[in-house]
Amino acid sequence: MAKPGLAPRRAAVYLLTQVTEEGRLLSELLPKALDRLEPDERARAQRLATDTLRWMDRADRMLGPHLKKRPRDAVMNVLRLGVVELAVENAAAHAVVDAGVTLMRESQRTTSSAGLVNAVLRKVAQDLDKWPTLPVPRLAKWLRGPLISGYGKKTIEMIEAAHAKGAPLDLTAKTAPEKVAEQTGGTLLPTGSIRLQDAGQVSKLPGFASGDWWVQDAAAAIPARLLNAEEGEHVLDMCAAPGGKTLQLAATGATVTALDVSEGRMARVAENLGRTGLIASCVVGDATTWQPEGLFDAILLDAPCSATGTIRRHPDLPYAKDGSEFMGLFALQETMIDRAVAMLKPGGRLIYCTCSLLPDEGEVQVEEALSRHAGLFLDEKALDHPWIEEDWRCDTGLRLRPDFWADIGGMDGFFIAALQKAA
Repeated sequence: MAKPGLAPRRAAVYLLTQVTEEGRLLSELLPKALDRLEPDERARAQRLATDTLRWMDRADRMLGPHLKKRPRDAVMNVLRLGVVELAVENAAAHAVVDAGVTLMRESQRTTSSAGLVNAVLRKVAQDLDKWPTLPVPRLAKWLRGPLISGYGKKTIEMIEAAHAKGAPLDLTAKTAPEKVAEQTGGTLLPTGSIRLQDAGQVSKLPGFASGDWWVQDAAAAIPARLLNAEEGEHVLDMCAAPGGKTLQLAATGATVTALDVSEGRMARVAENLGRTGLIASCVVGDATTWQPEGLFDAILLDAPCSATGTIRRHPDLPYAKDGSEFMGLFALQETMIDRAVAMLKPGGRLIYCTCSLLPDEGEVQVEEALSRHAGLFLDEKALDHPWIEEDWRCDTGLRLRPDFWADIGGMDGFFIAALQKAA
């Protein structure tokens, strides 16, 4: 008979090892990796894996004094999971140790691996006073170095502190955000998003089934607000999936085309359009080669990027990636900006954004785009809003960081530029 609580732990270790050994992202793994678990077990497995990744740096510091040499990832991840259960969840030591030993025996590792897990977790359980004295988990070296060069060490330490806290749940209302905030028990933010600190199961919140709102980080909701689409305008969401910005644009009454290269991700956009009762034309195609029937009044380009601004919600990213894809992303972003400019009507508006902390994917891209296109200029009027804080502004647009709004839960890292094509 299976021991209670073992199934989600087993699944969490599998997820962790897929991330650390295979370089896979949780977003790729979750749809199928947990399908045999009950809903509450799925939620726990995902939470265990996410928390372990978020606190992995500190967990490794706890484990270090008790390991003569680092074991293989499959063993190390059982140990990391146990540390996080003990130190973050305050779980009973005997249950954590027993589960770790059982997982080792199940995986047909050597007896010594089970013995190692047993001995090390028992020692950690007696040393938990050390946990809060350890440094906030640091970013992986491949990312921390470039970010310190761009922002300075002090700012990166504040960003790391924001990552460690995780993220609340933000909603975007189709209409009447005040009403949605009241119904869900959330707080209406200055930007118009609704924030819930302890949301629980999303699908059970008031207004989900009726499509009154959708989940979208507050920072991610800003680009569409700045585009300010109007009824009757032809608008392109150039890299649409998962669809939050498409829904925002459609809610304005504009005629919206949602374009994305992934058929599977576009199916999710169509699903969300159906739930919310909003209308957009969904097109599966490559934005670098796709040819529209006519030019657009406005385009929103949330370009493919490193996603380094979303680590507070996706702590697997620094462990699944190593920065080797950066140069390819930079080139793709440049191509997409050029395609967007070509698809704009004279006088048309372009919002370029990336959920990245890297200036090469934001400020640098816009500076170079302005030098390539003589008829392209910054649209400063688009940023004329009272809710935009001065700390967010930079020379080419808005630079949002996870440590902003730290007292109420932070926000994703984003770069946003408002551009206009000469009439």
